[in-house]
Amino acid sequence: FYPCDFCGQVDDGGSQLGPLETFLQWCDRVGLVLSNKVYVSKEGTVSEYGMLAKDNIEEGEVLFTIPRSALLHQGTTKVSALLEKEKSSLESPSGWVPLLLALLYEYTSSQSHWKPYLSLWTDFKTLDHPMFWSKEERGRLLRGTGIPEAVDRDLANIRKEYTDVVLPFITQHPDLWNPSTHTLELYTQLVAFVMAYSFQEPQEEEEEEDDDEEEDEDEKAPNPPMMVPMADMLNHVSNHNANLEFTPDSLKMVCVRPIHKDEEVFNTYGQMANWQLLHMYGFTEPYPSNSNDTADIPHTNLYKVATQGIQSDLDRQLVEEQWKMLCQMMQEKGAFVFGKQGCLTDMELHTALKVLCMSKEEFSEFKENEGWEEDDEEDEISLAFSSEGLPELKASWKKLIHEAARLTLRSYGNGEEEGVTDSDRALIENKVALAGLSTRQQNALQVQYGQKRILYRLMELTKS
Repeated sequence: FYPCDFCGQVDDGGSQLGPLETFLQWCDRVGLVLSNKVYVSKEGTVSEYGMLAKDNIEEGEVLFTIPRSALLHQGTTKVSALLEKEKSSLESPSGWVPLLLALLYEYTSSQSHWKPYLSLWTDFKTLDHPMFWSKEERGRLLRGTGIPEAVDRDLANIRKEYTDVVLPFITQHPDLWNPSTHTLELYTQLVAFVMAYSFQEPQEEEEEEDDDEEEDEDEKAPNPPMMVPMADMLNHVSNHNANLEFTPDSLKMVCVRPIHKDEEVFNTYGQMANWQLLHMYGFTEPYPSNSNDTADIPHTNLYKVATQGIQSDLDRQLVEEQWKMLCQMMQEKGAFVFGKQGCLTDMELHTALKVLCMSKEEFSEFKENEGWEEDDEEDEISLAFSSEGLPELKASWKKLIHEAARLTLRSYGNGEEEGVTDSDRALIENKVALAGLSTRQQNALQVQYGQKRILYRLMELTKS
């Protein structure tokens, strides 16, 4: 799963230690304590590296402890004082520039404190995020999944951030960085490295004194990402058995359910659909193990089906007005998200269907009242848009959902929306045929198949 494909040799003064052994010696030196019940291995793990149990491990046991001084981030790097002093000029929408500058410096410095850690990646060729695929390959393999569009936005943002913020800064500090070494290409690779391997410390929950403070708290920026040696060697599954805990002095990987001898230790990156895992981490969970898989129906697809077959100009004008109002209430370029148990954006979908199915009189009243008194409880709405509730919706609502799902299925380019998953299922269930595909083809198939199954099931649940 998680692409821990570390490779290459460490230049360690002529000794024959490989990169992993050199890294483990460094862990000892920096006070990273590894339980004697686990070990890092390339054998018997789902990706190139992983962690395995030497012995049975009970829930609550600590697998390893990392002192905060061993973490790599903008506050621990050798250039931390400069990054702190200049932080106002390093602001960007991502919030990642200080960490990325630290990584640019430490990754290319022969004297870096983190060299044994960073030398596990002699290059970043093993990162296989879709951002490193050709545009043609992304479009061909990932059509309809939303990933090609997300990657195009990422690459444009990375280029803009490098050109507008990073390049001017490194040019001003030629003693520490060099534009011919610290290129846009290396910067992009490090962005992918941070996407796949960094951790973000959760915000501390503080007791609020009053409402004003509560508003300030809501606006508090998330903690910047940081690199956590050893923790990033664990692979991910949604049904994980270990979890990273943050304490004032250290970070601890703690067993959250019993692990048997020889089993792999798995962390989780949260509830991630396969399209998110591939986009951000470069891998997928094979069907059907990802219980968090989702499929999106773009808002615009609901609009398209709502305007289909309208005969009169008056009716069209009404739907146009209704949609204009909905656009002010919903995110632009947003989507309704469906999981295996129903709609995950149920309040938004409920609002959209309610407005689009109003008569002219109802809509006029709705506008005059600037909305409606919400008579439906959130729990009732969640139930109505769950797999159990969807077949019981009003016929007009079901028709809109059904046709929007059909239209979305067409975007994958198969042109066979009703039996859309049959050929995919045959391929996924045929281990020999699946093994004949490239890793990229396999990952693309897992994403598309998972999404199409959710949409196909949605059509079944909303059949009139």
